[in-house]
Amino acid sequence: MKSGRLLDLGRGRREYGEVWELQKELVAARVNDSSPDTLILVEHEHVVTLGRRTSVENFRPQGVPVFNVERGGDATYHGPGQLVGYPILKLEDHDVHRYLRMLEEVLIRVTRSYGIESERKTGQTGVWAGEKKVASIGVAISNWVTYHGFALNVNPDLTYFRLIRPCGLDPSVITSMIELTGRPLPMEEVKARVIREFSRVFGMELAPAALEAEPGKIK
Repeated sequence: MKSGRLLDLGRGRREYGEVWELQKELVAARVNDSSPDTLILVEHEHVVTLGRRTSVENFRPQGVPVFNVERGGDATYHGPGQLVGYPILKLEDHDVHRYLRMLEEVLIRVTRSYGIESERKTGQTGVWAGEKKVASIGVAISNWVTYHGFALNVNPDLTYFRLIRPCGLDPSVITSMIELTGRPLPMEEVKARVIREFSRVFGMELAPAALEAEPGKIK
């Protein structure tokens, strides 16, 4: 099993820009082999991010910070109650399609562990339960190192998705694990299952790390 690093940014919510800058620092370090493969897990404050394919029709946020980012895909929302993962991995096989399917597999295993009948949907990236989307994926690649990643809707306020057309879809398509199961799900428990399944799917043992007081520094 390969060795990697887990950077769990904790129970508090983090501003998007702070974590975006951290990703870029870790990508640069991974490109020159001065940093290991890393999985960042975080809950964000309310934010809308616009991928490379965002069109103006899919964008109408009001009073929420907005970032234009490098990932593929369209507009999406992040916020409290959503578990976001940013894998910073050296893609040795240069197979982006396989990488996307592996991320989907992690999230399918996690959601199925709660009795959700989740699956892939032909022609769509992400994880679906019937006609409802419970997890989104949008990645970027720099020198064959991955960043950006996935967002799993555990218990977010789904009304925020009405600010955009998420991934170009009608906002009513977006669902959450709590909506699908009808019961509250502790974020820390879901996070533990994501870590477990990520380790299994990617064959990677994740060693916990932490940010030091100085931004961007990891111990």
